[in-house]
Amino acid sequence: MPVDTALAAVFHAPGQPLTIDAFPIPKINQGETLVRIRCATICGSDLHTRTGRRNSPSPSVLGHEMVGDIVATDTSFHPGDRITWSMVWSCGACDNCLRGLHSKCDHLYKFGHAAITPTSHFTGGFAQYCLLPAGTAIFKIPDNIPDPVASIANCATATVAAVLRKASPIKGQTIVILGAGMLGLTACAMAKHQGAKEVFAIDTDPQRQALATQFGASLNPQQNSAHVVLDFTGNPDAMEQGIQYLRTAAAFILAGAVFPSRPIELPAEQIVRKCLRIEGVHNYSPNDLAAALDFLAATTYNFETLIEGHYSLNEINEAFAFAHSHKPPRVAIYPNEKQ
Repeated sequence: MPVDTALAAVFHAPGQPLTIDAFPIPKINQGETLVRIRCATICGSDLHTRTGRRNSPSPSVLGHEMVGDIVATDTSFHPGDRITWSMVWSCGACDNCLRGLHSKCDHLYKFGHAAITPTSHFTGGFAQYCLLPAGTAIFKIPDNIPDPVASIANCATATVAAVLRKASPIKGQTIVILGAGMLGLTACAMAKHQGAKEVFAIDTDPQRQALATQFGASLNPQQNSAHVVLDFTGNPDAMEQGIQYLRTAAAFILAGAVFPSRPIELPAEQIVRKCLRIEGVHNYSPNDLAAALDFLAATTYNFETLIEGHYSLNEINEAFAFAHSHKPPRVAIYPNEKQ
């Protein structure tokens, strides 16, 4: 491979293997940053894209949970800085951005979800490099956060921070969490970190439900007991059952329904009589990523135990197969390590 090129794993279509292709290493323009990827983790939405459950442009470079070292930059950061960055690029000036809805920017760009173009190749984490456009929200990573844990901050941890911000107040409250995958487990730990009185986790997988107890959760909540219910399943049955745990004036925050499913049925009379608040949260704002990194730097919960596998870029298809078959919370890819 010529020295002025680098590798990326390219997604072409659902069900097809990702190919390892070489592309020219880009030069930075005004305000841009070029990053050498240290680690990227396979998120559930990457799996959904790979199987066709989620629509995504192609060809593309998947991977939106990532951490890397700056190679070149036209910003206040410096080469060698270990960073992560918001998976959502937003303009900061449109109506949605001015209302704090950065994830719904009129000019939205999402790393790991953008099609490759003749002039733009390194757009996701499953590659040796990533090019960050001018205006990307960049954050230095505290030294005590390991690479794979810092990688999940870019999506899972920051999304949970956004959900808890919407659900606030958390301190002194009883929280019920539906789903004990990566987001649900993170929510258990973060809610406890924020001072929740009790946190309960519900999952149909007994192993995942038991794992939640290692991240601050109790099991078997009572009906009408929760100040807040958080859904990370996206499962209509779970969401319909979740409303039974809400007490008067409680909040029901939905964050898991990011793929097509049947409509849910909720009892309107209960919503009215109990004065319930129901909101959806999709992705996050830059301040949520900052909060996620602060949490990971301070927490005593061992998130590194949730990340299984250690794959090179050339082993990307094996990594996806492992993620599908074993269903760990996360699988780690190290694009610049040799096979």
